[in-house]
Amino acid sequence: MTQIQAWQMHELAKPMQLSRSQITDLHPDEVLVEIAGCGVCHTDLGFFYEGIRTAKAPPLTLGHEISGIVIEAGTDAAAWQDQAVIIPAVLPCGECELCKKGRGTICRQQKMPGNHIDGGFASHIVVPSQYLCSVEVASADEPFGDSGVTLKELSVIADALTTPYQAAKNAGLQADDLAIFIGVGGIGGFGVQIAKALGATVIAIDIDDRKLENIAQFGADRTFNSKELDPKSMRKAIRAFVAEHSVSPFEWKIFETSGTRPGQELAFSLMTFGATLSVVGFTMEKLELRLSNLMAFDARAIGNWGCHPKYYSPVLDLVKSGKIQLAPFVQTFPLSEINSVFERVHNREIDKRPVLVPDF
Repeated sequence: MTQIQAWQMHELAKPMQLSRSQITDLHPDEVLVEIAGCGVCHTDLGFFYEGIRTAKAPPLTLGHEISGIVIEAGTDAAAWQDQAVIIPAVLPCGECELCKKGRGTICRQQKMPGNHIDGGFASHIVVPSQYLCSVEVASADEPFGDSGVTLKELSVIADALTTPYQAAKNAGLQADDLAIFIGVGGIGGFGVQIAKALGATVIAIDIDDRKLENIAQFGADRTFNSKELDPKSMRKAIRAFVAEHSVSPFEWKIFETSGTRPGQELAFSLMTFGATLSVVGFTMEKLELRLSNLMAFDARAIGNWGCHPKYYSPVLDLVKSGKIQLAPFVQTFPLSEINSVFERVHNREIDKRPVLVPDF
């Protein structure tokens, strides 16, 4: 029998062990995936450290950036047997009113691993097969094209790459647009690469010079440290850059990816005529804004929850083609080190996106 092992929320150090016989038989449309890797996201830290509620009450296995190999499939999912896959972080039902309108990411019957169902900090996971993303590798250790990564590192596509990709699409980002990313850690850093791959001129803003120096090598045309400029000075500096490089002073696409109150305040202050503000990062903090700015600038502010599975294949193609560099931004750790990895990420001691790999 396959042993299903996982680390549960509130008891990360204590592995849970279940035999295959203790798991409900697979539904016809379900698959059992042997996990290759699972990325550590800020959302996981929010659940664990900040008291953000999960849809399913603990005990719950966290982790929603998951890749692996299908080792068992239900009768209707037989075609997935032995396939390498990425599991979307948001799994819509595909049948409700919202899904039929193309709004699957806010499907009220969705299953998000590590939130609605047990997640990927485990050896195996059972999920519906409908929205799996196929990966063209024969095994978990085979290199993926010329990307320099294997299936385990590709796990972060399930959120860190696809979320900013959907945000860019929802914002209507086009070639020659100005894209401004506030916060260039995990999601924001990949967002910079995505915007550049889509042909935009990209500005990166952060409070960490190391992150800014790094992202300047991977798509940022100009970087600014927001500790050194107040919002008014930042706006003036960006306008000077725009004028110098013949970029439009209108319809900027502004992506708030820091998930902080100062980041959100700065993002709102940078709006201009026809601008789109996309809120991608999350914080429990509240802020005070003059919403009339939206009216005065004829601008819009939109949110972004996860990514619809339809965008996974295009993102995978960008990685395979080398337009998005994944290898320099991820780092693998044994799953047995989950306690120390969580603590180090929480304390900002790890710059890259951690991927936990089962080692038992």
